[in-house]
Amino acid sequence: MIAGVVLAAGGASRFGSPKQLAQLDGRPLLQHAVDAILAVPAIEPVVVVLGAEAERVREAVSMGGARAVVCADWAQGMAASLRCGIEAVGDADWIVVTLGDQPRVTSQVIAAVVDVADSAPASVTAVRATYDGVPGHPVALSRAMLSGVAKLRGDVGARELLGGASVRTFEAGRLCDPVDVDTPEELEGLRT
Repeated sequence: MIAGVVLAAGGASRFGSPKQLAQLDGRPLLQHAVDAILAVPAIEPVVVVLGAEAERVREAVSMGGARAVVCADWAQGMAASLRCGIEAVGDADWIVVTLGDQPRVTSQVIAAVVDVADSAPASVTAVRATYDGVPGHPVALSRAMLSGVAKLRGDVGARELLGGASVRTFEAGRLCDPVDVDTPEELEGLRT
C-alpha cells in the first residue's frame, strides 16, 4: 500500500496571511497540491495535514477523496506535521510526502516517485525527486524509515533521516516547477 501525506499546517509567517488560501489560477494554493496527489490512483489513502487556520482552509479547499487532519502541535514545526500525517495514514509500505505550498508539483512527478518506489529493491528506503540535481519533493518514505520520523523535532521534514538512508533519486526538473511559495512575491512569480 502506498499512502500520501500533504503537509499544509504552517502559519505562513513570511507570507503574511494563510498562504493555503491564496489564489492561484482561480483556486486556493493548497487545492493544487491536493488535486495533484489525488490524481495518482496508486496512492490511497491521502491525508492533508492542517494546523493554522484549519477551519478556514477546510471550508475553502475541496479535499475530494483525501482526509483532512489537524495537527495540534503544528506551531512546533514541520516535524510535528509529518509525524501527525504518518500516524493518520496508518500502515503503509510507502508514504509519499508532498508540500501544500508547491502548486506546480504535478501528478506526473508524484506518479514517477511512486513508480520508482514500486520498482526499487528492498535495500532502498526512500525515493526523492531532484531538480537540476537539487533534492526536493515529493519524497517517498518506506516503512523502514517511519520509526525515525517519530524522533524528528523542529522545523525539519525527513531531511535528517535521508542523510543516512539508501535513497534513490530521479531528475524531475522536466516534469514541473518545484517552486515553494513562501512569500507573496513568489506567488506572483507563478502568475507571470
